[in-house]
Amino acid sequence: MNQERIGKFIASERKKQKLTQEELAEILGITSKAVSKWECGKGLPDASIMLPLCEILKITVNDLLSGERVDKENYQKTLEKNIIDTIDYSNKKVSEKNKLIYIMIMIFGLGLIFIAFTIYPTESSWGSIHSLLGLIISTFGFINIKRNNTFLKKIFLGIGFFIIGLTLMFLLDYSNVALNKQAPRFSYLITTGENMIIYKTPLYNVYRINWNTKNEYYIIDTKKEYTDKTVPLSPFNRDKSGIDNLIHFKSKYIGNNSNDSHLIDNLPLSEYGYNFEIDLRYLKLTINYYITDWYINENYYLEKSLLYNSVSIFSLIENVKEITFNFSGNSYTVTKEKIEKLYPNFNDIVNSKNNFNKYLENKINDNTFVENTFKEIFIN
Repeated sequence: MNQERIGKFIASERKKQKLTQEELAEILGITSKAVSKWECGKGLPDASIMLPLCEILKITVNDLLSGERVDKENYQKTLEKNIIDTIDYSNKKVSEKNKLIYIMIMIFGLGLIFIAFTIYPTESSWGSIHSLLGLIISTFGFINIKRNNTFLKKIFLGIGFFIIGLTLMFLLDYSNVALNKQAPRFSYLITTGENMIIYKTPLYNVYRINWNTKNEYYIIDTKKEYTDKTVPLSPFNRDKSGIDNLIHFKSKYIGNNSNDSHLIDNLPLSEYGYNFEIDLRYLKLTINYYITDWYINENYYLEKSLLYNSVSIFSLIENVKEITFNFSGNSYTVTKEKIEKLYPNFNDIVNSKNNFNKYLENKINDNTFVENTFKEIFIN
C-alpha cells in the first residue's frame, strides 16, 4: 500500500471538489493537521473515516486504497489486492503499537530499578523488592518487543536479560558498598550483634564493625572466609588506622611534617583534634590532643589508643625515640626502648602486615593485655 500515492490522490480529489484542507477537516470533524498528514503520505485515514471521506471526494474505497480511480475491468482484482494490503497495514500498525507499549513497559521497569537504587536507603528491604520487581517488568517488556519471536526464543531471551540485569544490579550494589561504605541492598540475612552487623548476600558477606560510631568500618568478605568470631576486629576505624593504610606513611626519619602529620591524622584519637611538635635533637614527638583523657576512657579506649599509636609510630618511623601524648587532664610518655623490651613480639610487628594485625590489632581487643601492658610501658 503506497501511502504517498494515496496522499497525492486525496489532495487531487479534494481540489477537484474545490475544498481546502480546513474545510474537508471540518466536514469530517477532524483537524486540518490530520488531512495534511494524509496528503504528505505520512499516514492513512482511519477506517471509520474512509466511507465519509470517499462520499465527499466522490470516489470508492477501492479507488482510495489504490491511489487512483479504478476502471471496471480491473475493479475486482484491485479490490482483492487492496483488502490484503489493508489487512497487512492494519497488522503492521497493531504490531508497531504493541512494540511501543512493550518498550514503555521495559522503560517503566528500568525506571523502577533506578528509583529503588536512588530513593530507598540501602538497608530498606523495599529497595531490593522494588528493584527485583522492576527487573521482572523490564524483562517482560523486552521479550515482547519483537512480535515474531517464538515462545522458546522468548524464554531464552528473558532468562538472558534477567541474568544480565541481575548481575549489573549486584555489581552496582557491590560498588556502592566498597566505595561509599554502605550496607548491601541484596542481603538475604541480617544479623545484629553488640558491635557489628553482618549482611549475608548470595555472592559475598559484609561485616559492619563499630556500627553507628565514629570508628565504623566495613569488611567485604568475597571469599566468605570469616565468621563473627574470626573477622578482623578493631575498636578503631580500620579503614584509616589499619596497617594497609598506615604503611603508606612509613619513613626512616622523623621531621617530614607532611608525612608525620598524615600518619598521626590516620591514627586513633585524631578525630578529636590535635597538634604536634617535633624535637629533632632528641628525636622526640609530642602530640597534644584537644580532649580530656577521662572523657574517652570507656572500655579502655584511651589505653588501647595510646598503645596502638605508640607501637604504630615506633614501627613505622624508625628513628623516633620518645613520644608524649598530652591531654587536658594528663600526659603519657613512652620510649622506644621500653616498647622494644616490654611489648610482646614488637620486632616481628615491624616486619610484616600480618604480624602487625596479629600482635597489635588483635591484641588491642584483649582488655587484660592492654591494661597490664599499658602500666608497664607508659609513664604518667
